[in-house]
Amino acid sequence: MKREIFIGGVGVGGTHPVSIQSMTSTPTGDAKATLKQIEALKQAGCEIVRVGIPDKNCLTAFADIVKKSPLPVVADIHFHAFLALRAIEAGAQGIRINPGNMGSPGKLKEILILANQAKIPIRIGVNSGSIEKKYRQQKGTKAEIMVRSVMDKVKFFEDNGFFNMKLSLKSSNVRETVTAYRLIDKECDYPLHLGITEAGTFFSGTVKSALGIGSLLLDGIGDTIRVSLTDNPVEEIRVAEEILKVTGLRDKGIEIISCPTCSRTTVDLIAIVKEVEKKTAGIETDKKITAAIMGCEVNGPGEAREADIGVAFSKSSGYIFKKGKKVEKIAPLKAADRLIELIEEAAAPGS
Repeated sequence: MKREIFIGGVGVGGTHPVSIQSMTSTPTGDAKATLKQIEALKQAGCEIVRVGIPDKNCLTAFADIVKKSPLPVVADIHFHAFLALRAIEAGAQGIRINPGNMGSPGKLKEILILANQAKIPIRIGVNSGSIEKKYRQQKGTKAEIMVRSVMDKVKFFEDNGFFNMKLSLKSSNVRETVTAYRLIDKECDYPLHLGITEAGTFFSGTVKSALGIGSLLLDGIGDTIRVSLTDNPVEEIRVAEEILKVTGLRDKGIEIISCPTCSRTTVDLIAIVKEVEKKTAGIETDKKITAAIMGCEVNGPGEAREADIGVAFSKSSGYIFKKGKKVEKIAPLKAADRLIELIEEAAAPGS
């Protein structure tokens, strides 16, 4: 079990569930736009948000963002130690730095002292593309070098009396990332933040993130995650939620199960599934609901029975199942609307 830290009111490590993070893409100096995006992220299921502070001109807006944000805010800082200090003073609930680009050890010590006083955690984030020169020249695989770099920073933090930290070792290479995290997991008991950095567009980034993050989560590694996509950050939350659901780490939300279709399918199953998925995406529920939408009589009835709610189509009709029992016969054109109704009913409090 990893050590327990807190980012605002969100526990990370210990016995806490894996949390979902994202990062704002709006200009930080535009507090109104950034807060609007944070609210959208919260509605999508985000639990911790990271906000970049590229220069001192953003500090006033950042303080306003922290004050009004519905989510704990982590300040993302590179190159300038004074920005980290000012962000802590502005009320940041956490700091993300790459210690290798923060200047002298003296400046880094200042950050540790102030973060200790504020009782906020620091994430030591090392990316394969930004490893310090002295490590790049050492022998070993990229994953081994990343771990060596992080552990040196951990020792520096500990030697200066700072223990409130989490770690990340990201690469855009999935195998490299997974190897690095498996190695660091054996080295220390600090919480780990998972992600595949610069994963790419929605499609390629989802595949990379699901494979990399999912592999580690199934190994029991990881305490908080971020899916990095070249897309609206709200999409990152959708993917992260799905990764946690399919790895069994989220026992709430709606999971759609559907078949790939084949020549036996006589309905427009793709359109039905997309409509159900779209219209139930915003439903909040504190329970896990599975909905199976199946195109023919081969695997359809079995999958529909095993789900909380399901429909299996024959050549002319759809058969609705609830909790393993066939309850209705329905025309295919009405199937999507009926499934949405049933999912809404199942998601309602007290149902």
